[in-house]
Amino acid sequence: MAFEPPERLVRALGETYGDAVATRWLGQLPGLADAAVAGRGLTVERVQAPGGRSSLVLLVRRQDGTPAALKLAPAEARPELERAALEHWAGWGAARLLETDGPEDSLLLERLHPEVSLRSLPEAKALLEAAGTLRRLWVEPPAGHAFESAAQRTERQSVPMRGELPSELAPLAEAALTARDALTAAPPEELLLHGNFRQSKVLSAERSPWLTVGPEPLVGERAYDLARLVRDRVEDLIAAPSGASVARRRVNKLADALDVDPTRLHGWTLFRAVESGLRARAAGRTQDAELLLEFAGWL
Repeated sequence: MAFEPPERLVRALGETYGDAVATRWLGQLPGLADAAVAGRGLTVERVQAPGGRSSLVLLVRRQDGTPAALKLAPAEARPELERAALEHWAGWGAARLLETDGPEDSLLLERLHPEVSLRSLPEAKALLEAAGTLRRLWVEPPAGHAFESAAQRTERQSVPMRGELPSELAPLAEAALTARDALTAAPPEELLLHGNFRQSKVLSAERSPWLTVGPEPLVGERAYDLARLVRDRVEDLIAAPSGASVARRRVNKLADALDVDPTRLHGWTLFRAVESGLRARAAGRTQDAELLLEFAGWL
């Protein structure tokens, strides 16, 4: 199959997993895609673009003509964990997995409408719909699961944050790490979380108005999952004269709507914004870094 991987995927793979992993997997990708398509008897319509940051998504049709989406990801992205989460949700709030015994490196999914996400709605309506979708995902994890915890994931993410930083960023990193350590010391619950939830991950669907895609599942508290949603459309917040006060009100509003401790949501929002900002800075994404770190400074 001849195709060009989306530029965003090529760039993000190297940033997330290293250039060696990106080069190896992208070199194997045409053969992997051919095998995944042929083994299922699928017909490919097109590559979804811009697509994800750690996977290739092909829009396909099954042998009976029904539309579907075929997702291929490197082993480092742990697609088997996404499969396990989707199986457990069984279509409740998330795209439905159309097979349970497929190859580990690819997932055949219910096709949603990738061109219509919650970001197409006015902000207030988008946040309301996002909160309702996220609530449905918060369930007890399956027995004997292999998902990492929020403590484990954020400990890995903390390593570069504990290194040497410019003097103007060190206090912000220290505040984020202090918040993280306090939050992970006594988590109030252990639920299955999406792990990467934001408005662009919620797409229009046929059987439900909105369903989520692209989980990076883990177990932890609701405040962790909700924290990424607080900073959605951060570029609009930064541009607004009242952005700082709007951001702080959003923490309290979302916490109240989903019965989450606002102090814990504030702490996770701070940590996740600083971690993302420093990671963007290290990758040379200067504009993203500046937006995220300014937002974090407001908190």
